[in-house]
Amino acid sequence: MHRIDLLLNKLTLERKVRLLTGADEWSTHPDPDIGLRAMVLSDGPSGIRGVTWDERDPAVNLPSATALAATWDVSTAHAYGAVLAAEARRKGAHVVLGPTINLHRSPLGGRHFEAFSEDPLLTADLAAAYVRGVQSGGVAATPKHYVGNDFETERFTANVSVSERALRELYLAAFEKAVVEARAWAVMSAYNAVNGATMTENPLLAEPLCGEWGFDGVVVSDWWAARTTAPAALARQDLVMPGPDGPWGEALVTAVRDGRVPESAVDEKVLRLLRLAARVGALDGFTPAPDTASPGDTATSASEASPSDTATSAGSAAGSAEDGAVLARRVAADGMVLVRNDGELPWAAPGPRSVAVIGHNALQFRTQGGGSATVTPPYVVSPLDGLRAALPDAEITWTLGAVTQAGIAALPIALLTDPVSGEPGVRARFLAADGRELLSENRRSADLARLGGSRPAGTASVEVSTRYRVREPGIVRLGVAGAGRATLTVDGVRVLERELVHEGEDFGGGLVSPPHASVPVEPAGEEVVLVARLDDVPQRNGLTLTLGEDLSPGTQATDAKQANSTDGDPAEAIEAAVVAARRAEVAVIVVGTSPEIEREAADRATLALPGAQDALVRTVAAVNPRTVVVVNAGAPVLMPWRDEVAAVLLGWFGGQEFGTALADVLLGAVEPGGRLPTTWPAKEADVPVLATAPVDGVVAYDEDIHIGYRAWLRAGTQPAYPFGHGLGYTSWELTGLAATPDEVSVTVRNTGDRAGKQVVQVYLSRESSTVDRPERWLAGYAVVRADAGRAERVTVRLTRRSFQHWDQGWRTEPGDFTVHAGTSVADLTLTARISVP
Repeated sequence: MHRIDLLLNKLTLERKVRLLTGADEWSTHPDPDIGLRAMVLSDGPSGIRGVTWDERDPAVNLPSATALAATWDVSTAHAYGAVLAAEARRKGAHVVLGPTINLHRSPLGGRHFEAFSEDPLLTADLAAAYVRGVQSGGVAATPKHYVGNDFETERFTANVSVSERALRELYLAAFEKAVVEARAWAVMSAYNAVNGATMTENPLLAEPLCGEWGFDGVVVSDWWAARTTAPAALARQDLVMPGPDGPWGEALVTAVRDGRVPESAVDEKVLRLLRLAARVGALDGFTPAPDTASPGDTATSASEASPSDTATSAGSAAGSAEDGAVLARRVAADGMVLVRNDGELPWAAPGPRSVAVIGHNALQFRTQGGGSATVTPPYVVSPLDGLRAALPDAEITWTLGAVTQAGIAALPIALLTDPVSGEPGVRARFLAADGRELLSENRRSADLARLGGSRPAGTASVEVSTRYRVREPGIVRLGVAGAGRATLTVDGVRVLERELVHEGEDFGGGLVSPPHASVPVEPAGEEVVLVARLDDVPQRNGLTLTLGEDLSPGTQATDAKQANSTDGDPAEAIEAAVVAARRAEVAVIVVGTSPEIEREAADRATLALPGAQDALVRTVAAVNPRTVVVVNAGAPVLMPWRDEVAAVLLGWFGGQEFGTALADVLLGAVEPGGRLPTTWPAKEADVPVLATAPVDGVVAYDEDIHIGYRAWLRAGTQPAYPFGHGLGYTSWELTGLAATPDEVSVTVRNTGDRAGKQVVQVYLSRESSTVDRPERWLAGYAVVRADAGRAERVTVRLTRRSFQHWDQGWRTEPGDFTVHAGTSVADLTLTARISVP
């Protein structure tokens, strides 16, 4: 008998059941008698938060998943996972709740920044490499959200109606490699139902996950997703989170005692939990078993990189995890997608003499999306900061131009001093209802998110005080964000009192988009004492208090070198930007989305950029022909001005080193290496699959297997930029296509004058078929990096699955298929025909 079975035999039914629900929000129960220690689970597909949202214990903030996916590089995905494993170990976490590998079915999906792509093959390859990277460090990865959680609207209750074929070929296929090939140690079940059964009770947990795919790890519920006792216990659901309450516990013991649930079902769940503990080093007597497979192993399942890439991949796998900040910078640059370049980029050395940096997101930019993916980075480099550091001799100004993010941006710590200790930061006080001080401590941020995890029991009020060194004289709009009765005093004078109430469903009870209020203030001196307070705070974990600045029209918005103000008229803010752009050699406009738009718990209402950003771009471009637009968004946005500017660069949510990476790319120190992992539309009306909202509780996937570029090809409508598209700083030639049912090879030559990166993409089609098929579908790809004038012979391996369709099993329709090779789904210059038996 296996040693884990022997440990199981030592447990009573009550002790076994106790292990199957979390001990608290982030940990499992220990059982010292069998040598089992608690395991810590942590959110963080793009960084490891740990068990608290505490800026004093920051986390590496990597670029979000769409930036990683835009690299199309499985070796980079492996390195990304390895950094997360190192961070998890540093934070004391055993299980990483990621990667998120739901598909971009509709561009309106509010959480797409956290997922990879609209294509199941690209998603599957990157997810498998990520899982291997995490588990190479002895930490469990948790692919999520299994399955069909491709939207946020009514996500707790919505039922996805989808064909078995679409499930197998798209939505399950995105998960399959992470389980079958990368051997993920955990999987998270989703909130939603699929074909009538909620996912914590769904037969899909048994088949194909645990049966056909051989998954032997732990199925952990999404937080509060498990709602029943016997139905969830009879399914292949293993661990209910969070704890200590939930639908199991004593209710499950009773269900076993009265025969509704066999004890063997409980035993199987406990065995899986013990196996996970053994793998991550939480069970005495067992050596942790990290997955030592190299990232190249994942690559060859669908494609084979050039010889130089393969060597790099194997070397990085053998070594230790790359430094987190270095990787963040590398991924941000390699994932940037240059979709338009009218000869503007890269800037020739030594760079422009003057740059007008414009846009809300140029200063208060987004490193990450909102929700459970959020971490607190040790620092961030804004686009403005990055350009100033890279061009120290240039005249660089910043103007607001247009407001993107309604709400409060935390005051920077560099300008804040704790009035009690004299340390940088703020003084946070937690008070009982009778005014007693429960805790007083120094905090290193004016944005105290999710205090519920650390505030003392009985907290009724939270107060933050600080000495604020005023950046520039004049009026600034200061405010408070958080739910409760908010007050703000400046040098002892109360300037704001407002009841702030969060309305509607939101992640963490207002954590992502808390209510806020602000007021214009004209400080009397160079330093003022600010005190923000929330009374009658909600007694839930989503408590947030932010003391910050509001850049909405009617404010004076400043940075260290440039002040600019508006009187409430957006046109005047744009005019200030126009004045700056006229004076500058180059204009760089950073546009983007806001925390209210791309976040967990809500889908997007529109693909349009918020506020007056479109008008800003058009107006500035009209006065400065050297206008470069950088898009700071995690998913597609509309760009009606895209042909009116010199260059458009998609920067995604670029992580803590976004500004540094952006400067690297603009100045040509590195090439923008990204290719689109998702189609970007020209108009919202053109999008073939758009709706995310359930109708009578049902989200009907009526498009079947035709999502993403497949749907665009079927509709015959031209997007702004097709799947796989991306420009670089050199030119390429593809020749000599040779194809068999097993592999495709092509010669790729760098015909430009500098080294560069190309992504060779291989698609299949079948002109005459008895099966409904996409017009073309991705079958493989390879990343090629080559010096100027260098040619590489690149081989892309094809799998049997590339030719198969699902019909109560995987079937191959014999006959001729056409192989297409090129650099995007719309730029396929080489073709060949192959016969498949």
